[in-house]
Amino acid sequence: MSEVSKEAGAALDLLQDLIGRARRAGADAADAVFFEGVSLSHARRLGKTEKLERSEGHDLGLRVFVGRQQAIVSSTDRSPDALAELVERAVAMARTVPEDPYCGIADPAEIAQAWPVLEMLDPEEPVAEVLIERARAAEEAALAVTGVTNSEGAEAGWGRSSVAMAASNGFAGAYSGSSHGVSAGVIGGSGTGMERDYDFSSAIFAADLRDPAAVGKSAGERAVKRLGAKKMPTCRCPVVFDPRVARGFISHLLGAISGPAIARGTSFLKDRLGERIFPEAIAIIDDPHRQRGLRSKPFDGEGIANHRRAIIDKGILTTWLLDLRSARQLGLKTTGHAARGTASPPSPSATNVWIEPGALSPQALIADIANGFYVTEMMGMGVNGVTGDYSRGAAGFWIDKGEIVFPVSEMTVAGNLKDIFARLVAADDLEFKAGADSPTLRVDDLTVAGG
Repeated sequence: MSEVSKEAGAALDLLQDLIGRARRAGADAADAVFFEGVSLSHARRLGKTEKLERSEGHDLGLRVFVGRQQAIVSSTDRSPDALAELVERAVAMARTVPEDPYCGIADPAEIAQAWPVLEMLDPEEPVAEVLIERARAAEEAALAVTGVTNSEGAEAGWGRSSVAMAASNGFAGAYSGSSHGVSAGVIGGSGTGMERDYDFSSAIFAADLRDPAAVGKSAGERAVKRLGAKKMPTCRCPVVFDPRVARGFISHLLGAISGPAIARGTSFLKDRLGERIFPEAIAIIDDPHRQRGLRSKPFDGEGIANHRRAIIDKGILTTWLLDLRSARQLGLKTTGHAARGTASPPSPSATNVWIEPGALSPQALIADIANGFYVTEMMGMGVNGVTGDYSRGAAGFWIDKGEIVFPVSEMTVAGNLKDIFARLVAADDLEFKAGADSPTLRVDDLTVAGG
């Protein structure tokens, strides 16, 4: 096991004590998790403070097993009486619930024995004045853009969290992480011609945060560029997705390859493992150990070793996302993708995921498009995970003879994700901004519905 801090050691001792009590009370196995966090946030609008808050909290969860029956209880009270009641209640609940043939913790041979040290924690805690200055710089830069007429506000925040996990199979591990963020949203124009837009930056370390003034200026410029938007006739044409919206296709893919969806047979990709579902040039990476990654973690939520993998390799779907339960349902091994909270069982979740960049610049990607749609915003949740049917509201800009010429809005983009994935082309402009990241993407021959 990797070396832990004094605080993490105390948290692990607490969890080990809970697990020991549960075993003595009649549980055949148990695991426990402890979360602790502190955050500081500031929001302002038109130069006036709307929020300046600091919060601290902790929560622990205990999961016990009596045979194939399981129960989960959580508490924010760490007093001796509360912990004794927590154990008693958990074991009593487990004895009354129906059996789940697939539940259970990992075998001792499956648990992680060591894990990497990741750059996940910025040791510097900013004072409130730092956040106030970040938000001020962002909003003032946004309002200074010609054409911006109002502000939806600017925010800056910081947080630090710690996680400790232990189980009766011998696993014990802990890690901590931090986050910094700044955002701004503004309105351009007036009356019925108003348009809004935003920009943001998130990072583990303050040193990696974008200049707040640059974030604000970008938000203002985005809003102004959308003024005078038109509604185009319905047609079939190439659609180019800005990186900010292109990453949405990652979430659609992850939902479709999640173990529970595959086990239930409710995914449009349920029969496609090992098959090419994207063009050969496409690779999609999941890397839990990316240094300073926004979703990095050294092990998964069940104490299983995790590692970098190509979910899509040369266009081929290589894996499902599995935790222990869904792996058992499918007769497979867990892929180390379990995530969990204190009040519910683990479930599969990816970490830092991105679509690898292609060879063409965004400009080259659109250069041969006679008429097409460049999408910068999407609305609605019109995605059917069972069939892959896709229909979402969209706004952005029209492409004419390889050039972005004017803004458009009140449009709909429709197709099927199986066809969209199969025709996807990636540009070379990947930036790591959100934890799920994509370069600009192009998909030919989609239905674009407007007036």
